[in-house]
Amino acid sequence: MALLLGGLNAIERVGNKLPHPFWLFTIMAGIVIALSVLLSALGVYAVSPADGERIGVRSLLSAEGLQTIVGDAITNFATFPPLALIIAVMLGVSVAERSGLLNALLRGSVTRVPASWLTFVLALTGVTGSVASDAAYVVLIPLGALVFKAAGRSPILGLVVAFTSISAGYDASLLITPTDAILAGLTTSAAHLIDPDYVVTPLSNYFFSAASTVFLAAVITVITEFVLSRRTAGMEVDGEGADAELGDMALSAAERRGLRNAGLVLLAAAAVLAAALVPSGSPFRGEDGTVLSSPVITGVAYVLGILFLLTGAVYGRAVGTIPALRDIPPAMATGVRDLAPVIVLFFAASQFLAYFKWTGLGEVMAIRGADVLGSAGVHPVVLFLGFLAVVAVMNLLITSGSAMWTLVGPIFVPMFMLLGIAPETTQALYRIADSTTNVISPMSPYFVMALGFLQRYRKDAGIGTLMSLTLPLSVAMLVAWTLFFLAWWALGIPLGPGVPVR
Repeated sequence: MALLLGGLNAIERVGNKLPHPFWLFTIMAGIVIALSVLLSALGVYAVSPADGERIGVRSLLSAEGLQTIVGDAITNFATFPPLALIIAVMLGVSVAERSGLLNALLRGSVTRVPASWLTFVLALTGVTGSVASDAAYVVLIPLGALVFKAAGRSPILGLVVAFTSISAGYDASLLITPTDAILAGLTTSAAHLIDPDYVVTPLSNYFFSAASTVFLAAVITVITEFVLSRRTAGMEVDGEGADAELGDMALSAAERRGLRNAGLVLLAAAAVLAAALVPSGSPFRGEDGTVLSSPVITGVAYVLGILFLLTGAVYGRAVGTIPALRDIPPAMATGVRDLAPVIVLFFAASQFLAYFKWTGLGEVMAIRGADVLGSAGVHPVVLFLGFLAVVAVMNLLITSGSAMWTLVGPIFVPMFMLLGIAPETTQALYRIADSTTNVISPMSPYFVMALGFLQRYRKDAGIGTLMSLTLPLSVAMLVAWTLFFLAWWALGIPLGPGVPVR
Protein backbone atom coordinates (compact mmCIF):
# COMPACT_ATOMS: atom_id res chain seq x y z
CA MET A 1 0.00 0.00 0.00
CA ALA A 2 2.89 2.34 0.80
CA LEU A 3 4.35 1.71 -2.66
CA LEU A 4 0.98 2.38 -4.27
CA LEU A 5 0.50 5.63 -2.37
CA GLY A 6 4.01 6.69 -3.29
CA GLY A 7 3.23 6.10 -6.96
CA LEU A 8 -0.05 8.00 -6.72
CA ASN A 9 1.67 10.88 -4.96
CA ALA A 10 4.19 10.97 -7.81
CA ILE A 11 1.36 11.01 -10.34
CA GLU A 12 -0.26 13.85 -8.45
CA ARG A 13 3.00 15.86 -8.42
CA VAL A 14 3.58 15.31 -12.14
CA GLY A 15 -0.05 16.00 -12.97
CA ASN A 16 -0.06 19.24 -11.00
CA LYS A 17 2.82 20.45 -13.16
CA LEU A 18 0.91 19.83 -16.35
CA PRO A 19 -0.58 22.98 -17.89
CA HIS A 20 -4.30 23.58 -18.19
CA PRO A 21 -5.71 21.48 -21.08
CA PHE A 22 -6.15 24.70 -23.09
CA TRP A 23 -2.41 25.35 -22.92
CA LEU A 24 -1.67 21.66 -23.39
CA PHE A 25 -3.42 21.74 -26.77
CA THR A 26 -1.74 25.05 -27.61
CA ILE A 27 1.66 23.50 -26.88
CA MET A 28 0.75 20.41 -28.89
CA ALA A 29 -0.28 22.64 -31.81
CA GLY A 30 3.14 24.32 -31.59
CA ILE A 31 4.82 20.92 -31.65
CA VAL A 32 2.81 19.96 -34.75
CA ILE A 33 3.96 23.15 -36.48
CA ALA A 34 7.60 22.41 -35.66
CA LEU A 35 7.32 18.76 -36.71
CA SER A 36 5.60 19.70 -39.96
CA VAL A 37 8.45 22.04 -40.89
CA LEU A 38 11.15 19.51 -39.99
CA LEU A 39 9.55 16.42 -41.55
CA SER A 40 8.55 18.32 -44.67
CA ALA A 41 12.14 19.48 -45.13
CA LEU A 42 13.32 15.87 -44.69
CA GLY A 43 10.82 14.67 -47.28
CA VAL A 44 9.07 12.22 -44.95
CA TYR A 45 6.16 10.48 -46.63
CA ALA A 46 4.05 7.33 -46.70
CA VAL A 47 2.32 5.44 -49.50
CA SER A 48 -1.46 5.06 -49.19
CA PRO A 49 -2.41 1.38 -49.23
CA ALA A 50 -5.76 2.33 -50.79
CA ASP A 51 -4.61 3.93 -54.04
CA GLY A 52 -0.81 3.94 -53.91
CA GLU A 53 -0.75 7.72 -53.62
CA ARG A 54 2.30 9.30 -52.03
CA ILE A 55 1.35 11.25 -48.90
CA GLY A 56 4.00 13.70 -47.75
CA VAL A 57 4.12 15.86 -44.63
CA ARG A 58 3.20 19.47 -45.43
CA SER A 59 4.76 22.42 -43.64
CA LEU A 60 2.45 24.73 -41.74
CA LEU A 61 4.94 27.57 -42.25
CA SER A 62 4.16 27.69 -45.96
CA ALA A 63 1.66 29.99 -47.68
CA GLU A 64 -1.03 27.29 -47.58
CA GLY A 65 -0.15 26.36 -44.02
CA LEU A 66 -0.44 29.92 -42.77
CA GLN A 67 -3.88 30.07 -44.35
CA THR A 68 -4.84 27.07 -42.18
CA ILE A 69 -3.36 28.68 -39.05
CA VAL A 70 -4.68 32.21 -39.49
CA GLY A 71 -7.20 32.36 -42.30
CA ASP A 72 -9.08 29.21 -41.31
CA ALA A 73 -8.92 29.61 -37.51
CA ILE A 74 -12.62 30.45 -37.19
CA THR A 75 -13.60 27.68 -39.62
CA ASN A 76 -11.43 25.21 -37.68
CA PHE A 77 -13.34 26.09 -34.52
CA ALA A 78 -16.80 26.20 -36.10
CA THR A 79 -16.38 22.80 -37.76
CA PHE A 80 -14.86 21.06 -34.72
CA PRO A 81 -16.96 17.85 -34.61
CA PRO A 82 -18.18 17.87 -30.97
CA LEU A 83 -18.89 21.62 -30.71
CA ALA A 84 -22.36 21.88 -32.24
CA LEU A 85 -23.32 18.42 -30.93
CA ILE A 86 -22.61 19.18 -27.29
CA ILE A 87 -24.30 22.60 -27.44
CA ALA A 88 -27.43 21.15 -29.08
CA VAL A 89 -27.69 18.34 -26.51
CA MET A 90 -26.99 20.60 -23.55
CA LEU A 91 -29.75 23.01 -24.53
CA GLY A 92 -32.16 20.21 -23.65
CA VAL A 93 -30.16 18.62 -20.83
CA SER A 94 -29.96 21.96 -19.01
CA VAL A 95 -33.77 22.17 -18.95
CA ALA A 96 -33.96 18.67 -17.48
CA GLU A 97 -31.32 19.58 -14.91
CA ARG A 98 -32.69 23.00 -13.93
CA SER A 99 -36.20 21.61 -13.58
CA GLY A 100 -34.92 19.04 -11.07
CA LEU A 101 -35.78 16.06 -13.28
CA LEU A 102 -32.28 14.54 -13.28
CA ASN A 103 -31.97 15.00 -9.53
CA ALA A 104 -35.33 13.30 -8.94
CA LEU A 105 -34.49 10.46 -11.32
CA LEU A 106 -31.29 9.70 -9.45
CA ARG A 107 -32.99 9.85 -6.05
CA GLY A 108 -36.03 7.89 -7.17
CA SER A 109 -33.84 5.12 -8.57
CA VAL A 110 -32.41 4.10 -5.22
CA THR A 111 -34.58 5.39 -2.33
CA ARG A 112 -37.26 2.68 -2.61
CA VAL A 113 -35.07 -0.35 -3.39
CA PRO A 114 -35.14 -3.56 -1.29
CA ALA A 115 -32.00 -3.95 0.81
CA SER A 116 -30.96 -7.13 -1.03
CA TRP A 117 -30.81 -5.24 -4.34
CA LEU A 118 -29.44 -1.98 -3.00
CA THR A 119 -25.81 -2.38 -4.11
CA PHE A 120 -26.69 -3.52 -7.63
CA VAL A 121 -29.33 -0.83 -8.19
CA LEU A 122 -27.07 1.92 -6.83
CA ALA A 123 -24.26 0.71 -9.10
CA LEU A 124 -26.58 0.49 -12.12
CA THR A 125 -27.90 3.99 -11.42
CA GLY A 126 -24.37 5.34 -11.03
CA VAL A 127 -23.12 3.90 -14.31
CA THR A 128 -26.20 5.13 -16.19
CA GLY A 129 -26.10 8.41 -14.23
CA SER A 130 -23.31 9.74 -16.44
CA VAL A 131 -26.13 11.14 -18.58
CA ALA A 132 -26.59 13.71 -15.79
CA SER A 133 -22.90 14.69 -15.92
CA ASP A 134 -21.78 16.66 -12.81
CA ALA A 135 -25.21 16.34 -11.21
CA ALA A 136 -24.68 12.60 -10.84
CA TYR A 137 -21.67 13.16 -8.57
CA VAL A 138 -23.32 15.91 -6.53
CA VAL A 139 -26.54 13.96 -5.93
CA LEU A 140 -25.63 10.29 -5.97
CA ILE A 141 -22.48 10.24 -3.79
CA PRO A 142 -24.15 11.62 -0.63
CA LEU A 143 -27.36 9.76 -1.51
CA GLY A 144 -25.45 6.47 -1.72
CA ALA A 145 -24.11 7.03 1.78
CA LEU A 146 -27.54 7.86 3.17
CA VAL A 147 -29.45 4.93 1.61
CA PHE A 148 -26.80 2.46 2.83
CA LYS A 149 -27.01 4.00 6.31
CA ALA A 150 -30.80 3.75 6.23
CA ALA A 151 -30.46 0.07 5.32
CA GLY A 152 -28.24 -0.51 8.37
CA ARG A 153 -25.01 -0.72 6.36
CA SER A 154 -21.88 1.42 6.33
CA PRO A 155 -22.50 4.81 4.71
CA ILE A 156 -18.83 4.79 3.66
CA LEU A 157 -19.53 1.71 1.57
CA GLY A 158 -22.52 3.34 -0.11
CA LEU A 159 -20.49 6.46 -0.85
CA VAL A 160 -17.72 4.42 -2.49
CA VAL A 161 -20.16 2.36 -4.58
CA ALA A 162 -21.83 5.53 -5.88
CA PHE A 163 -18.57 7.33 -6.66
CA THR A 164 -16.99 4.32 -8.36
CA SER A 165 -20.08 3.53 -10.40
CA ILE A 166 -20.32 7.03 -11.84
CA SER A 167 -16.62 7.60 -12.39
CA ALA A 168 -15.26 4.20 -13.42
CA GLY A 169 -18.32 3.39 -15.53
CA TYR A 170 -18.64 6.84 -17.08
CA ASP A 171 -18.52 5.74 -20.74
CA ALA A 172 -21.20 3.04 -20.35
CA SER A 173 -24.90 3.74 -20.03
CA LEU A 174 -28.32 2.30 -20.70
CA LEU A 175 -29.18 5.64 -22.29
CA ILE A 176 -27.70 7.64 -25.15
CA THR A 177 -25.61 10.38 -23.52
CA PRO A 178 -23.85 13.59 -24.60
CA THR A 179 -20.59 11.64 -24.33
CA ASP A 180 -21.76 9.32 -27.11
CA ALA A 181 -22.23 12.30 -29.40
CA ILE A 182 -18.85 13.81 -28.55
CA LEU A 183 -16.92 10.57 -29.02
CA ALA A 184 -18.73 9.80 -32.28
CA GLY A 185 -17.85 13.20 -33.74
CA LEU A 186 -14.18 12.89 -32.83
CA THR A 187 -13.98 9.29 -34.07
CA THR A 188 -15.59 10.26 -37.37
CA SER A 189 -13.06 13.05 -37.80
CA ALA A 190 -10.17 10.66 -37.08
CA ALA A 191 -11.56 8.04 -39.49
CA HIS A 192 -11.64 10.66 -42.27
CA LEU A 193 -7.85 10.52 -42.40
CA ILE A 194 -8.30 7.14 -44.12
CA ASP A 195 -11.87 7.23 -45.46
CA PRO A 196 -13.41 10.70 -46.00
CA ASP A 197 -16.91 9.20 -46.20
CA TYR A 198 -16.79 7.19 -42.96
CA VAL A 199 -19.42 8.09 -40.35
CA VAL A 200 -19.54 6.97 -36.73
CA THR A 201 -22.90 7.69 -35.10
CA PRO A 202 -23.70 8.23 -31.40
CA LEU A 203 -25.40 4.81 -31.53
CA SER A 204 -22.30 3.02 -32.85
CA ASN A 205 -21.41 1.47 -29.46
CA TYR A 206 -24.91 1.34 -27.97
CA PHE A 207 -25.33 -2.46 -27.75
CA PHE A 208 -21.92 -2.86 -26.12
CA SER A 209 -22.40 0.17 -23.85
CA ALA A 210 -25.84 -0.93 -22.62
CA ALA A 211 -24.69 -4.49 -21.96
CA SER A 212 -21.57 -3.15 -20.23
CA THR A 213 -23.75 -1.14 -17.86
CA VAL A 214 -25.43 -4.23 -16.44
CA PHE A 215 -22.15 -6.17 -16.48
CA LEU A 216 -20.25 -3.45 -14.60
CA ALA A 217 -23.04 -3.11 -12.03
CA ALA A 218 -22.70 -6.85 -11.40
CA VAL A 219 -18.90 -6.60 -11.06
CA ILE A 220 -19.24 -3.70 -8.61
CA THR A 221 -21.81 -5.65 -6.61
CA VAL A 222 -19.59 -8.76 -6.34
CA ILE A 223 -16.46 -6.81 -5.30
CA THR A 224 -18.48 -4.68 -2.87
CA GLU A 225 -20.19 -7.60 -1.15
CA PHE A 226 -17.21 -9.95 -0.95
CA VAL A 227 -14.28 -7.55 -0.55
CA LEU A 228 -15.19 -3.98 0.40
CA SER A 229 -17.90 -4.87 2.89
CA ARG A 230 -15.21 -6.55 5.00
CA ARG A 231 -12.87 -3.59 4.53
CA THR A 232 -15.46 -1.07 5.76
CA ALA A 233 -16.81 -3.27 8.55
CA GLY A 234 -14.10 -2.04 10.90
CA MET A 235 -14.23 1.60 9.82
CA GLU A 236 -15.68 3.81 12.51
CA VAL A 237 -18.13 6.47 11.35
CA ASP A 238 -17.15 9.46 13.46
CA GLY A 239 -17.69 12.49 11.23
CA GLU A 240 -20.48 15.04 11.14
CA GLY A 241 -22.40 12.86 8.69
CA ALA A 242 -22.88 10.16 11.33
CA ASP A 243 -26.23 11.67 12.34
CA ALA A 244 -27.45 12.43 8.80
CA GLU A 245 -30.77 10.91 7.75
CA LEU A 246 -32.35 10.16 4.38
CA GLY A 247 -34.98 12.84 5.07
CA ASP A 248 -35.32 15.23 2.14
CA MET A 249 -33.69 12.76 -0.24
CA ALA A 250 -37.03 10.93 -0.49
CA LEU A 251 -39.30 11.99 -3.35
CA SER A 252 -42.25 14.25 -2.59
CA ALA A 253 -45.72 13.66 -4.02
CA ALA A 254 -45.19 16.47 -6.55
CA GLU A 255 -41.88 14.98 -7.66
CA ARG A 256 -43.43 11.55 -8.13
CA ARG A 257 -46.22 13.14 -10.17
CA GLY A 258 -43.66 15.03 -12.24
CA LEU A 259 -41.68 11.86 -12.94
CA ARG A 260 -44.85 10.06 -13.97
CA ASN A 261 -45.83 12.87 -16.36
CA ALA A 262 -42.31 13.07 -17.81
CA GLY A 263 -42.28 9.30 -18.30
CA LEU A 264 -45.61 9.40 -20.15
CA VAL A 265 -44.34 12.16 -22.44
CA LEU A 266 -41.17 10.16 -23.13
CA LEU A 267 -43.18 7.06 -24.01
CA ALA A 268 -45.48 9.11 -26.27
CA ALA A 269 -42.49 10.67 -28.06
CA ALA A 270 -40.88 7.25 -28.52
CA ALA A 271 -44.14 5.88 -29.92
CA VAL A 272 -44.43 8.77 -32.39
CA LEU A 273 -40.84 8.26 -33.58
CA ALA A 274 -41.35 4.51 -33.92
CA ALA A 275 -44.59 5.03 -35.88
CA ALA A 276 -42.84 7.50 -38.18
CA LEU A 277 -40.10 4.99 -38.95
CA VAL A 278 -42.34 1.98 -39.65
CA PRO A 279 -43.72 2.80 -43.15
CA SER A 280 -41.25 1.75 -45.85
CA GLY A 281 -41.77 5.01 -47.72
CA SER A 282 -41.53 7.25 -44.66
CA PRO A 283 -39.48 10.46 -45.12
CA PHE A 284 -38.01 9.66 -41.71
CA ARG A 285 -36.15 6.75 -43.28
CA GLY A 286 -32.82 7.31 -45.00
CA GLU A 287 -32.27 7.73 -48.73
CA ASP A 288 -31.59 4.00 -48.99
CA GLY A 289 -34.89 3.27 -47.24
CA THR A 290 -33.31 1.90 -44.06
CA VAL A 291 -33.84 2.99 -40.47
CA LEU A 292 -30.10 3.09 -39.73
CA SER A 293 -29.55 5.94 -42.19
CA SER A 294 -32.68 7.84 -41.12
CA PRO A 295 -32.39 11.44 -39.88
CA VAL A 296 -33.59 10.21 -36.48
CA ILE A 297 -30.43 8.11 -36.16
CA THR A 298 -27.95 10.44 -37.87
CA GLY A 299 -29.43 13.36 -35.92
CA VAL A 300 -29.81 11.47 -32.65
CA ALA A 301 -27.96 14.19 -30.73
CA TYR A 302 -30.65 16.71 -31.70
CA VAL A 303 -33.42 14.19 -30.93
CA LEU A 304 -31.81 13.53 -27.55
CA GLY A 305 -31.75 17.26 -26.78
CA ILE A 306 -35.44 17.61 -27.69
CA LEU A 307 -36.41 14.66 -25.48
CA PHE A 308 -34.51 16.11 -22.52
CA LEU A 309 -36.19 19.48 -23.11
CA LEU A 310 -39.70 18.01 -23.34
CA THR A 311 -39.42 15.79 -20.29
CA GLY A 312 -37.66 18.50 -18.29
CA ALA A 313 -40.35 21.05 -19.15
CA VAL A 314 -43.18 18.65 -18.25
CA TYR A 315 -41.52 17.74 -14.95
CA GLY A 316 -40.81 21.41 -14.16
CA ARG A 317 -44.44 22.32 -14.80
CA ALA A 318 -45.58 19.60 -12.38
CA VAL A 319 -43.28 20.63 -9.53
CA GLY A 320 -43.32 24.37 -10.19
CA THR A 321 -39.67 24.84 -11.15
CA ILE A 322 -40.57 25.74 -14.76
CA PRO A 323 -44.12 27.05 -14.46
CA ALA A 324 -44.46 28.64 -17.91
CA LEU A 325 -43.06 28.46 -21.45
CA ARG A 326 -41.22 31.73 -20.93
CA ASP A 327 -39.08 30.01 -18.27
CA ILE A 328 -37.67 27.45 -20.72
CA PRO A 329 -35.27 29.69 -22.74
CA PRO A 330 -33.53 30.99 -19.58
CA ALA A 331 -33.07 27.38 -18.44
CA MET A 332 -31.56 26.54 -21.83
CA ALA A 333 -29.26 29.55 -21.57
CA THR A 334 -27.84 28.38 -18.25
CA GLY A 335 -26.69 25.18 -19.97
CA VAL A 336 -24.75 27.17 -22.55
CA ARG A 337 -23.18 29.30 -19.82
CA ASP A 338 -22.11 26.14 -18.01
CA LEU A 339 -20.39 25.02 -21.22
CA ALA A 340 -18.11 28.07 -21.30
CA PRO A 341 -15.03 26.22 -19.96
CA VAL A 342 -15.62 23.41 -22.48
CA ILE A 343 -15.96 25.86 -25.37
CA VAL A 344 -12.67 27.52 -24.38
CA LEU A 345 -10.98 24.10 -24.38
CA PHE A 346 -12.58 23.19 -27.71
CA PHE A 347 -11.13 26.31 -29.35
CA ALA A 348 -7.57 25.19 -28.64
CA ALA A 349 -8.37 21.54 -29.40
CA SER A 350 -9.95 22.44 -32.75
CA GLN A 351 -6.83 24.28 -33.91
CA PHE A 352 -4.59 21.37 -32.90
CA LEU A 353 -6.81 18.87 -34.73
CA ALA A 354 -7.00 21.04 -37.87
CA TYR A 355 -3.19 21.43 -37.97
CA PHE A 356 -2.67 17.71 -37.40
CA LYS A 357 -5.03 16.78 -40.24
CA TRP A 358 -3.79 19.37 -42.74
CA THR A 359 -0.10 18.49 -42.37
CA GLY A 360 -0.71 14.81 -43.14
CA LEU A 361 1.09 13.80 -39.95
CA GLY A 362 -1.82 11.63 -38.87
CA GLU A 363 -1.92 9.69 -42.13
CA VAL A 364 1.84 9.21 -42.27
CA MET A 365 2.01 8.06 -38.63
CA ALA A 366 -0.97 5.74 -39.13
CA ILE A 367 0.38 4.16 -42.32
CA ARG A 368 3.94 3.78 -41.02
CA GLY A 369 2.71 2.44 -37.69
CA ALA A 370 0.34 0.00 -39.40
CA ASP A 371 3.17 -1.18 -41.67
CA VAL A 372 5.40 -1.91 -38.67
CA LEU A 373 2.67 -3.69 -36.72
CA GLY A 374 1.41 -5.55 -39.77
CA SER A 375 4.86 -6.80 -40.76
CA ALA A 376 5.47 -7.90 -37.18
CA GLY A 377 2.29 -9.95 -37.29
CA VAL A 378 0.96 -8.55 -34.02
CA HIS A 379 -2.31 -10.23 -33.03
CA PRO A 380 -5.29 -7.86 -32.64
CA VAL A 381 -5.71 -8.83 -28.99
CA VAL A 382 -2.14 -7.66 -28.30
CA LEU A 383 -2.95 -4.37 -30.05
CA PHE A 384 -6.09 -4.02 -27.94
CA LEU A 385 -4.22 -4.60 -24.68
CA GLY A 386 -1.42 -2.21 -25.65
CA PHE A 387 -3.92 0.50 -26.54
CA LEU A 388 -5.81 -0.03 -23.28
CA ALA A 389 -2.59 0.25 -21.27
CA VAL A 390 -1.50 3.48 -22.99
CA VAL A 391 -4.86 5.22 -22.55
CA ALA A 392 -5.38 3.97 -18.97
CA VAL A 393 -2.04 5.42 -17.89
CA MET A 394 -2.67 8.70 -19.74
CA ASN A 395 -6.06 8.90 -18.06
CA LEU A 396 -4.40 9.23 -14.67
CA LEU A 397 -3.01 12.59 -15.81
CA ILE A 398 -5.51 13.84 -18.41
CA THR A 399 -8.94 13.28 -16.91
CA SER A 400 -10.96 14.99 -19.66
CA GLY A 401 -12.26 12.21 -21.89
CA SER A 402 -12.88 14.44 -24.93
CA ALA A 403 -9.47 16.08 -24.57
CA MET A 404 -7.64 12.76 -24.48
CA TRP A 405 -9.62 11.27 -27.39
CA THR A 406 -8.76 14.41 -29.40
CA LEU A 407 -5.10 13.63 -28.73
CA VAL A 408 -4.97 9.87 -29.31
CA GLY A 409 -7.92 9.28 -31.65
CA PRO A 410 -6.31 10.77 -34.79
CA ILE A 411 -3.38 8.37 -34.35
CA PHE A 412 -4.95 5.09 -33.24
CA VAL A 413 -8.23 5.17 -35.19
CA PRO A 414 -6.63 5.43 -38.67
CA MET A 415 -3.75 3.13 -37.69
CA PHE A 416 -6.15 0.42 -36.54
CA MET A 417 -8.32 0.97 -39.63
CA LEU A 418 -5.33 0.06 -41.80
CA LEU A 419 -4.97 -3.10 -39.74
CA GLY A 420 -8.61 -4.04 -40.35
CA ILE A 421 -9.97 -2.79 -37.02
CA ALA A 422 -13.11 -0.66 -37.34
CA PRO A 423 -13.21 2.84 -35.76
CA GLU A 424 -16.20 1.78 -33.66
CA THR A 425 -14.10 -1.03 -32.16
CA THR A 426 -11.27 1.36 -31.26
CA GLN A 427 -13.82 3.72 -29.71
CA ALA A 428 -15.29 0.89 -27.62
CA LEU A 429 -11.82 0.06 -26.33
CA TYR A 430 -11.26 3.72 -25.51
CA ARG A 431 -14.42 3.74 -23.40
CA ILE A 432 -12.94 1.02 -21.18
CA ALA A 433 -9.56 2.67 -20.63
CA ASP A 434 -10.99 6.18 -20.28
CA SER A 435 -13.45 5.15 -17.57
CA THR A 436 -11.95 2.66 -15.20
CA THR A 437 -8.94 4.63 -13.94
CA ASN A 438 -10.88 7.87 -13.34
CA VAL A 439 -11.74 6.69 -9.86
CA ILE A 440 -8.09 6.42 -8.74
CA SER A 441 -6.75 9.55 -10.42
CA PRO A 442 -5.82 12.25 -7.89
CA MET A 443 -6.02 14.71 -10.80
CA SER A 444 -9.78 14.23 -11.07
CA PRO A 445 -11.81 17.00 -9.39
CA TYR A 446 -14.43 14.38 -8.57
CA PHE A 447 -11.87 12.36 -6.62
CA VAL A 448 -11.38 15.44 -4.43
CA MET A 449 -15.17 15.85 -4.17
CA ALA A 450 -15.60 12.22 -3.11
CA LEU A 451 -12.84 12.62 -0.52
CA GLY A 452 -14.68 15.62 0.92
CA PHE A 453 -17.87 13.57 1.27
CA LEU A 454 -15.90 10.69 2.81
CA GLN A 455 -14.43 13.00 5.47
CA ARG A 456 -17.98 13.82 6.61
CA TYR A 457 -18.24 10.20 7.78
CA ARG A 458 -14.65 9.53 8.82
CA LYS A 459 -12.66 12.49 10.16
CA ASP A 460 -9.17 11.13 9.49
CA ALA A 461 -9.91 9.91 5.96
CA GLY A 462 -7.28 10.88 3.39
CA ILE A 463 -6.26 10.01 -0.13
CA GLY A 464 -4.98 6.64 1.07
CA THR A 465 -8.34 5.81 2.68
CA LEU A 466 -10.32 6.54 -0.46
CA MET A 467 -7.71 4.85 -2.65
CA SER A 468 -7.80 1.65 -0.61
CA LEU A 469 -11.56 1.49 -1.18
CA THR A 470 -11.67 2.41 -4.87
CA LEU A 471 -8.59 0.58 -6.16
CA PRO A 472 -10.06 -2.95 -5.89
CA LEU A 473 -13.10 -1.80 -7.85
CA SER A 474 -11.01 0.04 -10.44
CA VAL A 475 -8.73 -2.94 -11.11
CA ALA A 476 -11.62 -5.42 -11.13
CA MET A 477 -13.61 -3.29 -13.57
CA LEU A 478 -10.64 -2.77 -15.90
CA VAL A 479 -9.83 -6.47 -16.03
CA ALA A 480 -13.43 -7.71 -16.18
CA TRP A 481 -14.54 -5.10 -18.74
CA THR A 482 -11.54 -5.94 -20.95
CA LEU A 483 -12.38 -9.64 -20.81
CA PHE A 484 -16.02 -8.80 -21.51
CA PHE A 485 -14.98 -6.86 -24.62
CA LEU A 486 -12.66 -9.63 -25.82
CA ALA A 487 -15.48 -12.16 -25.48
CA TRP A 488 -17.83 -9.79 -27.31
CA TRP A 489 -15.24 -9.32 -30.07
CA ALA A 490 -14.49 -13.04 -30.35
CA LEU A 491 -18.19 -13.86 -30.69
CA GLY A 492 -18.62 -11.18 -33.37
CA ILE A 493 -21.55 -9.48 -31.64
CA PRO A 494 -22.43 -6.09 -33.21
CA LEU A 495 -21.29 -3.11 -31.15
CA GLY A 496 -24.29 -1.05 -32.19
CA PRO A 497 -27.08 -0.93 -34.79
CA GLY A 498 -25.54 -2.02 -38.08
CA VAL A 499 -22.01 -1.94 -36.65
CA PRO A 500 -20.03 -5.21 -36.76
CA VAL A 501 -17.39 -5.66 -34.06
CA ARG A 502 -14.75 -6.26 -36.74
